[in-house]
Amino acid sequence: MNLKQWYVVYSKPHMEERAQFHFRLKQVEYFFPRLLLPATRTKPTRVIALFPNYMFVRIALTEDYHRVIWSPGIKYLVGFGGEFVPLKDEVVEFFLNRADSDGIIPARLNIEVGQVVRICDGPLAGLFGIIQHPPDARGRVKLLLNLLERQVPAEAPATSIEALWSLAHQRGSQFPN
Repeated sequence: MNLKQWYVVYSKPHMEERAQFHFRLKQVEYFFPRLLLPATRTKPTRVIALFPNYMFVRIALTEDYHRVIWSPGIKYLVGFGGEFVPLKDEVVEFFLNRADSDGIIPARLNIEVGQVVRICDGPLAGLFGIIQHPPDARGRVKLLLNLLERQVPAEAPATSIEALWSLAHQRGSQFPN
């Protein structure tokens, strides 16, 4: 009995879509995780490969090896020391559970209240602030900025901030100079 297991394949550069097309034709179960990045002022919403050139295939190695390796766009099946080592199902399921039906995982900002951030673009670019409230439904973050020796409340798009460090559980916040 040859059980199907998840393996990693390496594709030729920028050939993941071609490989996916041929996997569908050959009825090979595959997963190509991608990340949906939110739009910023300078860049539109975009989708990038989570692991460029790497895809997951669920195959019975002895039966499906040649169907996978001879698929256009595929360079090789990833192995170690001449052995093809299957992934644990939990590894791929972790990504599958976060992805939509097209394999796209929405990126989310990992910031918390009390964290010091730097504003990267817009009219407040270059200023530092402390997160007061996490992003709202419009994707805006409430901050306290240090302006003219005073702490001033402000809002900025979550996509315009860069997290520096967390001040959670500390008294007396300090702004960088």
